[in-house]
Amino acid sequence: MASVYDLKPAFQNLLRPLCRGLARIGVTANQVTVVAMLLSLAAGATVASFASRPEVRWPLLVVPVVLFVRMALNAIDGMLAREHGMKSALGGILNEVGDVISDAALYLPLALLPGIASWSIVVAVILAALTEMMGVVAIEIGASRRYDGPMGKSDRAFVFSVLYLTLGIGARPGFWTDVILGAIWRPWC
Repeated sequence: MASVYDLKPAFQNLLRPLCRGLARIGVTANQVTVVAMLLSLAAGATVASFASRPEVRWPLLVVPVVLFVRMALNAIDGMLAREHGMKSALGGILNEVGDVISDAALYLPLALLPGIASWSIVVAVILAALTEMMGVVAIEIGASRRYDGPMGKSDRAFVFSVLYLTLGIGARPGFWTDVILGAIWRPWC
């Protein structure tokens, strides 16, 4: 099955010069991971703070940009860890926990928007957290960590970006949002 994750090698190649530069000036993989998480928390808090004011749409348009930057930072932290000798147990924990916190911070504020099926957002976030934790369990039992597949981290980010962008340009929530949200958690059914 096709996945946004299939683009990762090309994306990493584009980011590799930046990654080398960051390593050269002493930026660590863990610092990049924490920045990605803090950026996600800030964007999610911004959406949540304006959720009761549907006339204010700019926070919704910020999230797709933040999701793209977060994907870039996630790729960079991994390359710094693997290619520049910064792999650590703390980094592994920060990476996995940071992904779950970032997903929740960016996706849960949608549940506050009028017309959005709040329960569907909550289900999507819970299933995203389970997906990430299943990857950790896979490593624990000796299997390889997988990031691809239907509604992996990259696919979720793409779908939520489209959802935020569409709402941000003025589309009203309705049946179409229910269909998109159902597609996010449908692979689990």
